[in-house]
Amino acid sequence: MNIGLLLLRLAVGLTVAAHGAQKLFGWFGGPGLDGTGQFFEMIGFRTGRRHATMAGLGEVVGGLLLTLGLLTPLGAAAVIIVMIVAIFPVHINKGFFGQNGGYEYNLLLATAALTIALTGPGSLSLDALLGNSPGGLSAGLTALFVAILASAVLLAQRRTAPGNVK
Repeated sequence: MNIGLLLLRLAVGLTVAAHGAQKLFGWFGGPGLDGTGQFFEMIGFRTGRRHATMAGLGEVVGGLLLTLGLLTPLGAAAVIIVMIVAIFPVHINKGFFGQNGGYEYNLLLATAALTIALTGPGSLSLDALLGNSPGGLSAGLTALFVAILASAVLLAQRRTAPGNVK
């Protein structure tokens, strides 16, 4: 079980962190802060660069926390926030499947992060090494509640505009 949790944390955490590095630094063929900020402006977030920075940091920090198994519910909440905020203005109207620009990928990452928060990071984690035992129903539900609340606040800041992605 602990090897499985480690593999899940590595796959999800490093994938999410890499997407954050695309946003923040332009690594791995990403647009960097300028390009990501312009996209965020286009989908109604003012100021786009600030929201791009928050999204990139949420992905890098949340992804690395999940990868390391450190402050696991916090890392999971950060990942879930970014995924929820991506789903609604960008993907929801395109249906489920990713080949059509749908939300399947974001849903899988958010669900995997929530699963890790609910189960805990396992014994092969920094949380375990430090004697923390985050995880379980209360940790998972708290991460989910925080993510939904923060996502609602972020999405409420969005203005719809004629140029928004549909």
